[in-house]
Amino acid sequence: MDDTDGYFGESVAAGYDESSAGMFSADVVTPAIDLLAELAGDGRALELGIGTGRIALPLAGRGVQVHGIDLSRAMVERLRAKPGGDAVATTIGDFATTKVDGTFTVAYLVFNTIMNLTSQDEQVACFRNVAEHLEPGGTFVVEVTVPQLRKLPPGQNAVPFHTSATKWSFDLYDVATQAMSSNYVEVVEGKGSYWTIPFRYVWPAELDLMARLAGMRLRERWGGWGREPFTGESEQHVSVWEKV
Repeated sequence: MDDTDGYFGESVAAGYDESSAGMFSADVVTPAIDLLAELAGDGRALELGIGTGRIALPLAGRGVQVHGIDLSRAMVERLRAKPGGDAVATTIGDFATTKVDGTFTVAYLVFNTIMNLTSQDEQVACFRNVAEHLEPGGTFVVEVTVPQLRKLPPGQNAVPFHTSATKWSFDLYDVATQAMSSNYVEVVEGKGSYWTIPFRYVWPAELDLMARLAGMRLRERWGGWGREPFTGESEQHVSVWEKV
């Protein structure tokens, strides 16, 4: 981990867009932008964990004023170097506690980023921080995976999600603490590298309680950005809480 940029330092930022190329495709991004632009209306949007601007830049292109918070200067530098990057305001800091000026009609956390906060206290603080930035009636949108514990046979704590001749990726779970990590192993010309990043997985009902503690209530929950129904078989959810 980089002391200043957390787990998303220069070595990760340099190849982040390429490694997550599928998440930049129009069929993934456009439904998210449609919903967020609708919720923003004539107001401003706050993105927590803005990264390289995958969502912020096209949302700003729809005419929404976007402000982003991110701990990683290396990631934000990539955003600023892209076309339209100068139109997106950014603040460097921990999005669970960092304050920015003004209020917003929508705030959002996408691509499992709520799990980058590795304790329940930090996740609760994030909801409270968002509520302090929202206008009355404003909304908080979170896209996050449903914990994949059903994939764990008894006695096993690892779930592989990518295997090839040179790359292996797997998640490790601690079901007693809700701690998990994503782990990446790669071999290039006989030399191996290993990268790990910690997370804390979180259940939908737990997020609802965090929202209630922060003065928000659940408005909608879907199985994805396409607003498909959320069911017991859904592997992710997009949830919208409203500030009361």
